[in-house]
Amino acid sequence: MPFIIARVNVTLSREHEREIKARLGHAIESVPGKSEKNLMIGFESNYHFWLRGDDSKPAAYIEVSIFGNEKHYGYDKLTYEITEAFNKVLGIPSENIYVRYEDIKVWGVNGFTIE
Repeated sequence: MPFIIARVNVTLSREHEREIKARLGHAIESVPGKSEKNLMIGFESNYHFWLRGDDSKPAAYIEVSIFGNEKHYGYDKLTYEITEAFNKVLGIPSENIYVRYEDIKVWGVNGFTIE
């Protein structure tokens, strides 16, 4: 199951969340074998950032955790799609959008561990 958590220093409305969720649901398909069916997304809005010594510019820090993709297939396209979503929906400049990937080697869900 992929998990994406986005921290942004702007206010997110429910409509913003829905639109970004839809875009991320489509974007995750860039990674072979992944789809919105198993995607979990979290949002933190009004997060306080200092970026390049300034706290007044719109910014986003997005963490993407993916199980079973050690070769990072599709990450280039996924990064592009994530950046586009936050730029188009929230107006955050692409140079202020950072995406961090974490490779999940072991995942626990429904009381079971998956390797």
